Amino acid sequence: MSLFKVVLLLSLLSLPDLTFGYRPIVIFHGIFASYSSMDGLIDMIEKAHPGTQVTNIDDYNGVASLECLWNQVNGVYSKIKSILQSASDGVIMICYSQGGLVCRAILESYSHNVHTFISLSSPQAGQFGDTYFARDLFFNFSKKEIYRVFYSRPAQDISFPNYWNDPFHQDLYNKGCNFLPVINNGTSKDYRTNFLNLQQLVLIGGPDDGTITPWQSSHFGFYKENSDTEVVPFTSQNYYKEDDFGLKTLQANGKIKVYEVSGVRHAHWHVNQTVFNNCILPWLV
Repeated sequence: MSLFKVVLLLSLLSLPDLTFGYRPIVIFHGIFASYSSMDGLIDMIEKAHPGTQVTNIDDYNGVASLECLWNQVNGVYSKIKSILQSASDGVIMICYSQGGLVCRAILESYSHNVHTFISLSSPQAGQFGDTYFARDLFFNFSKKEIYRVFYSRPAQDISFPNYWNDPFHQDLYNKGCNFLPVINNGTSKDYRTNFLNLQQLVLIGGPDDGTITPWQSSHFGFYKENSDTEVVPFTSQNYYKEDDFGLKTLQANGKIKVYEVSGVRHAHWHVNQTVFNNCILPWLV
């Protein structure tokens, strides 16, 4: 081997992280979960891409996940701000369930360099379905009655009502819900500008989820007004057609990938190896 090749090889080996070249990843869990619930996902990432810098947000665990979402947005951003600032090639965010709403609000509220946002079974268009924790917390109100509670001022200090989207009471939803209508309607011009810093949006969900209702909410689709059976796809939603926070522009630029995966229950998205291999791993570059 010539002296030039030896010097070149030694120089390459001395460069930090050159053998990996993967963007840092930030992960955030869902409602009533803790950061440790995402360990299975981290294991899959580390096996596929050894050496990847993974930050698993250890905050808003368990019942603390019920804190209002705007507080979570500001709290999570404060934890990842330095990571974003130090990643010259951008960051990947993988956010699960309720955590996906927190992450999207961060991407709208703050200027950022997040390259890819993977929304993993997250109710991006809202939730209108009975769940065990809603029944336990709110005294067995049915989904068609609970708007009376959820759109009250005290209830908006709790995370779950922040994205309760009642198709039969849209006026009250828009007036009384202080989170989801705000980020969906691009209330601030900066929301759209910031969100369009994304280079890739990945939406993952499926018909057997069993929790996100309708399941198409994971793809920004939602029930038609005054119906809980007919779902309007995201490309026919007003916030898409008006490009309120940039979805239409991202789609036009080929920056949205939608995965519809059957046979996966809500609690299993972040531990399912097939979901990881087919829907997540291709974007961890």
